[in-house]
Amino acid sequence: MSIVNLGAVAALATAMSWTITAIAFEYAGKRIGAFALNFLRLVLGMVFLGLYCLATRGSFFPLDAPPSAWLWLSASGIVGLVIGDLLLFQAFIDIGSRLSMLLYASAPALTAVLGFGILGERLAGLALLGMALTLAGICIVVLGRGGAALAANCPDGKQDCVPRAKRIRGLLCALGGALGQAGGLMLSKVGAGSMDPFAGTQIRVSTAVLGFGIILLASGAWKGTFRALKDRKALGSLVLGSFFGPFLGISLSLLAVQSTKLGVAATIMSIIPILIIAPSAFFYKERVGARDVLGSVVAVAGVFVLFMA
Repeated sequence: MSIVNLGAVAALATAMSWTITAIAFEYAGKRIGAFALNFLRLVLGMVFLGLYCLATRGSFFPLDAPPSAWLWLSASGIVGLVIGDLLLFQAFIDIGSRLSMLLYASAPALTAVLGFGILGERLAGLALLGMALTLAGICIVVLGRGGAALAANCPDGKQDCVPRAKRIRGLLCALGGALGQAGGLMLSKVGAGSMDPFAGTQIRVSTAVLGFGIILLASGAWKGTFRALKDRKALGSLVLGSFFGPFLGISLSLLAVQSTKLGVAATIMSIIPILIIAPSAFFYKERVGARDVLGSVVAVAGVFVLFMA
């Protein structure tokens, strides 16, 4: 298997892992809240990663990593896993998940721009076509499943129920979340080099735990985190989502960007709205419409082109 194909396979496995995470965290988040969910998922991810590194490398933390790796990967954890995620969750609150995810779909394009401008990565015409098809399919699905995306939080489709200032803040936060995702991937590729992706992810996640911990203490939201630990129903979903998210998914995403170009990896990893259609229909009885099918076909065609590229 060529190194580009390895990256594409790792990116697709990342998207599958994050799809499981999304379903598990949707249930847990409704019970314990976003702040507690974000912090606890990172703590559990850090524990899973530490146990894996202890078993395979003999150390809970990758203390043998060079200072430059710690610097860049720590920056990646703060930019991608703390700032980016916080901005995206704020966008969910301000403008709803549909429009937020539509704007967040710009992350692969932003990642490709960073890859070209900073790392000098050039994408061939076939890869650009695959990216365009994949992102077009995602946009079709996101818009189709939410109707008028901007009116996602409004009764009877009235857009004026969301104040203009709040809409603008939500739009900026969604774009900021996409930029955080792109910047986090770029920094992780710079810092990881050829090191074990699980060890590199341990640095990212551990730094993110510290970042979120500071935010929780400063905001006073830490009390809700302790209350969340008493919710046994939520904890099961939290553990499942943390295994497939911060442990497996983020590690696979690092392997993907180590093994192929940033834009290609980010595009394939962004197909979660496509992959989640079938589980949502099965578990939550959501209706699958014609736009879902059309968007899925277009997105899958785009991913196929990316594999061929």
